[in-house]
Amino acid sequence: MGESTDVVSKEMYTFADRGDRSVTLRPEGTAGVVRAVIEHGLDRGALPVKLCYAGPFFRYERPQAGRYRQLQQVGVEAIGVDDPALDAEVIAIADAGFRSLGLDGFRLEITSLGDESCRPKYRELLQEFLFGLDLDEDTRRRAGINPLRVLDDKRPELRAMTASAPVLLDHLSDVAKQHFDTVLAHLDALGVPYVINPRMVRGLDYYTKTAFEFVHDGLGAQSGIGGGGRYDGLMHQLGGQDLSGIGFGLGVDRTVLALRAEGKTAGDSARCDVFGVPLGEAAKLRLAVLAGRLRAAGVRVDLAYGDRGLKGAMRAAARSGARVALVAGDRDIEAGTVAVKDLTTGEQVSVSMDSVVAEVISRLAG
Repeated sequence: MGESTDVVSKEMYTFADRGDRSVTLRPEGTAGVVRAVIEHGLDRGALPVKLCYAGPFFRYERPQAGRYRQLQQVGVEAIGVDDPALDAEVIAIADAGFRSLGLDGFRLEITSLGDESCRPKYRELLQEFLFGLDLDEDTRRRAGINPLRVLDDKRPELRAMTASAPVLLDHLSDVAKQHFDTVLAHLDALGVPYVINPRMVRGLDYYTKTAFEFVHDGLGAQSGIGGGGRYDGLMHQLGGQDLSGIGFGLGVDRTVLALRAEGKTAGDSARCDVFGVPLGEAAKLRLAVLAGRLRAAGVRVDLAYGDRGLKGAMRAAARSGARVALVAGDRDIEAGTVAVKDLTTGEQVSVSMDSVVAEVISRLAG
């Protein structure tokens, strides 16, 4: 992850267990996913390998709003193909994830961190600039290990000193520049808005080429709600094949705070597409079967459980955010029909049991 990063030098929980073995609580998800791919030979099959993860991570930080010692994160990794189109796909998935929660006030910041052919030259140029400044001992040490880390320093006085530092975007190799330009072209085609941030430095040293961060200004200093990038050398460093990868991690805790800053909760977005309202035991069983068929077709379904009655169940349907309600009593089941109600227009039609899935999919697509 990089010995000069704050994650490694200051924030990892490392201790000896009862067997005197060194144990470190995971601070991030990508390295663990890459190790799992190597260990289980997933890189020997069809590429790219596309995986997702979710869980707790741990960093020894000063607790404050949006910065916790135990944080929840979800992430996606795509390993095995060096293609800018894959970068754009991964970024678009993250963007769509935030929007599906109803989050509006965020922006995507993106840059390129170059490749192995241009980074060494830029490193020398940046070090020459930094060593000409009046830096404290610790900052000078970091500049010697990885000068990019100095640009990531949040201290106002240091940011002012480095405001005129050379930026990597101006020194990309032809290959890295072509890769970055193609990523941007794909994002344009996908309708994903972005802002180029030439001073962005990700918090981990394994990133190459594409790097990005989702930022929400409603969070103050801890404005990052997620981010990621390409890591073309990480798998080889961990003992696997020399395969590239691209991924992101989204902070669940900060995303919840961002939603609250907009006066929203994660539950404000629709929990389901279809809500089943069974009026009787036979209807409950039959609608449960229909729910399974709809889910198999990719439709999100929920049912009214308990004996709520028609009015209570329809109120629950309205609160669910569903667009369609399926209403059936035991007599309807005997007749082989279900009422399909459009919760937006109020239109209701009686449909045969065998036609319900097709009718629902048609209405959701309309």
